[in-house]
Amino acid sequence: MSDASENKRYLALSGGVGGAKLALGLTHVLSPEQLQIVVNTGDDFEHLGLTICPDLDTLLYTLSGLANPKTGWGRASETNTFMKSLEALGGDTWFFLGDGDLALHVERSQRLRAGQTLSEVTAMLAKKLGVTVPIFPMTDDIVRTVVDTPDGPLPFQHYFVRDQCAPTALGFQFTGAEDASPHPEFSAALQASNLDAIFICPSNPFVSVDPILALPGIREFLGTQHAPLIAVSPIIGGSALKGPAAKMMAEMGLDVSAVSVAQHYGTLLDGFVLDQTDAALEADVRALGPEVLVTNTVMTSLDDRIKLARDVIEFSEMLQKA
Repeated sequence: MSDASENKRYLALSGGVGGAKLALGLTHVLSPEQLQIVVNTGDDFEHLGLTICPDLDTLLYTLSGLANPKTGWGRASETNTFMKSLEALGGDTWFFLGDGDLALHVERSQRLRAGQTLSEVTAMLAKKLGVTVPIFPMTDDIVRTVVDTPDGPLPFQHYFVRDQCAPTALGFQFTGAEDASPHPEFSAALQASNLDAIFICPSNPFVSVDPILALPGIREFLGTQHAPLIAVSPIIGGSALKGPAAKMMAEMGLDVSAVSVAQHYGTLLDGFVLDQTDAALEADVRALGPEVLVTNTVMTSLDDRIKLARDVIEFSEMLQKA
């Protein structure tokens, strides 16, 4: 149930596991009428004839209470009969698809082939799983993240899952982004006069958030939006709690710190959230332009998620009044 004023409206931009944690907290503080979540689809890919949407599915499973609590992705109490049978047949098993998860991918793929859009399918899946907050793919068009490596470009899931992030990351491409259209509700939210704040969840800035920002017009909308844009750092104490963000930063010659994340977003930011571990960096981040909130951003429990959600909402209200 919402404990924020009912006429408030918020937009969250999210990748997978880290972003989903804050998104879950926000759903406990805000009503479905107050919150919209836009999700990265640059990680999506075709595998075994199916359309796989890792970040969308992580949000769906997290918000429905079905997520595996140990990994943050996939379904809890998942079984692997399909994968074992596929392996016995000599099939391609580098990307794990649990039996319950497989059913979702099959249903999505069938509906997409029948002509439904990704957002229509996502809305159907959300309804079936009991998720009431609006979740939108960043676009209904195909955008694919590609990792530049010394041995050539790699599709993101080959880099991330198949090769376990071992190749050196030199940079990233978002193929199709220049010709893609942002989801209509995404564009409408950014142009709405009653939007109170935009939150960049603590997702990887390079491969979870940048694909969203690469869509035509999005940076321009954000740059002119009256609502404060607040990013929560995914880097804490010089490392990432989840995923390869820190490794990527080091390989690209960046200082592995929250300050580098703030620099990456640059003048788009009105506010930046540091973990209390990095309190000593507050002045360095503030010197870049944004106001700074120092709080606990390590979300190990539901209470942590809710507390951080309340903190970023209160921070946004302070910025609105400034």
